[in-house]
Amino acid sequence: MTLLLCSLVVLLIMGVPVAYSMGTSGLLYFLIHQPTLITVLPARVFSGMDSSVMIALPLFIVMGHFMNHGGLTSRLIDFCMLFAGRLRGGLGHVSIMASMIISGISGSSVSDAASIGQVMIPAMKKRKYPLRFAAGLVAGASTMGMIIPPSIPMVIYAFVASESVGKLFLGSMIAGLMVGVMMMAITVFMARRHNYPCEDVDLSAAVIGECCKHALPALAMPIIVVGSVVSGITTATESAAIGTLYSLLVGLFVYKEMKIRDLPGLFKDAILSSANVMIIIAFCGVFTWILALEHVTEAVGLLFVQMHLSPVAALLVVDVVILAIGFFVDVSPAIMLLTPIFLPPLQLLGVSPIQFGNILIVGLAIGLVTPPVGMCLNVVSTISGLSIVQIFRGSMPFLIANLLVLFLISIFPALSDWLPNLLMGSQ
Repeated sequence: MTLLLCSLVVLLIMGVPVAYSMGTSGLLYFLIHQPTLITVLPARVFSGMDSSVMIALPLFIVMGHFMNHGGLTSRLIDFCMLFAGRLRGGLGHVSIMASMIISGISGSSVSDAASIGQVMIPAMKKRKYPLRFAAGLVAGASTMGMIIPPSIPMVIYAFVASESVGKLFLGSMIAGLMVGVMMMAITVFMARRHNYPCEDVDLSAAVIGECCKHALPALAMPIIVVGSVVSGITTATESAAIGTLYSLLVGLFVYKEMKIRDLPGLFKDAILSSANVMIIIAFCGVFTWILALEHVTEAVGLLFVQMHLSPVAALLVVDVVILAIGFFVDVSPAIMLLTPIFLPPLQLLGVSPIQFGNILIVGLAIGLVTPPVGMCLNVVSTISGLSIVQIFRGSMPFLIANLLVLFLISIFPALSDWLPNLLMGSQ
């Protein structure tokens, strides 16, 4: 086990991609400690990806690409302007509201940061908002992309934990909404303190009707995708396929901002993104197998028992580990690594897989906005021209919302379990 962890750390420090670092360290483990099992290794790599649930992953990625290029973002921003534009710091509120809605479409925080940032950062800059505030707000709000369903990381967790995707989607709704509301409260405080401007929004019946009409096809998308899974009408994979087809038709024939000639490039980007995630999942499967061979899960469970930790105390310890891992490891490999280590012992303490999944996603979302990995920081940096350190400083007030929600869902299981049990029944 020491060889496995040390080789992984050394490879990561050398700059080797996470997937290949895990694959190489796993190979070294088997060559030295378990050479008789080396012939089984290729089968374990492929079995790590062999799941019908994982078909939803590339479909959700394609759906997010269609959404970004199909004109849905601009319509949703105009819709949010009706409700929040006249507030002090109106463009900040609009950015948060739009992120909350688009999170229910794309399933990806990085996608949200790109789509919202390209529109709202230049708009806030034009209205004399500090650029660091604008970039930090967009980066912070993008964390809701992987919390509010549908969520690509949630699909990955469902695969690893063998849990219902529908229940996980429902379990994360309250946490996602709490993050958004708290971020808006923080924006109110900062806007009043720094006297950020309000927007002159035309609220005539004609304008409201026009905005709602244009936004309706986009607003219907989260209802179709998430509602079909939760109601049991479709599986997660089927709903992802329906959402992909719907976003394609809306982009081509309703908003008409996406052209047939754009499709090959969009499919290429989606294929590359999907392949990147699937390679990570494949090698994480090997890593998980090694953890089982070394009885790591049992060791963690024994440690919790020896420390006499209550469920809440154990979750708070796990929170710290999740936040620390999130600084250095991207979301997908972190889910694949941490779930088999912590979920079984936490279940013995009475923690549900829904609550742990919620905690894991909310905690790792913070890592998207923290250096040095911080994928959302890099996206917003490209748009704004600021360094990732400047953007991180700008996002720190908004990350307070994420940390507070992480603390609350760790203490109160009902915030994660109540809605799934109400609508889909307890296990």
